[in-house]
Amino acid sequence: MSEGEDSTMDEWAAAMEEAGTPMEDVTEQQAQQAENVPLDKLENSAPSSNEDVNLDVILDIPVTISMEIGHTKINIRNLLQLNQGSVVELDRMAGEPLDVMVNGTLIAHGEVVVINEKFGIRLTDIISPSERVRKLK
Repeated sequence: MSEGEDSTMDEWAAAMEEAGTPMEDVTEQQAQQAENVPLDKLENSAPSSNEDVNLDVILDIPVTISMEIGHTKINIRNLLQLNQGSVVELDRMAGEPLDVMVNGTLIAHGEVVVINEKFGIRLTDIISPSERVRKLK
């Protein structure tokens, strides 16, 4: 075996051990089959863009949605001096839309509404996926 094959086998052994299957239980034939999967076979196994993708498996995953009015930076000295009635100035002007965040990612903007004495938010602008990616850079 070459040095590259040795490192590949070591990686396989570590992965199998992590999965709870000792490497000794894996036959040489199984290891060869796992290593020799052609790339075009893997590419063909992915659903094509015009096939229906079943999203039911992710529909019940909980996410955290939050609305951000604004933010500011203050030093700890000023933070410790805050008490009831203190006013903290934010970086946003009155009347500007709120940021709607899902798991910390900006997905929309909206405005505050009150319905049956409860606060809510009316979405005014949805951030496109391409714009979200652009903001990550």
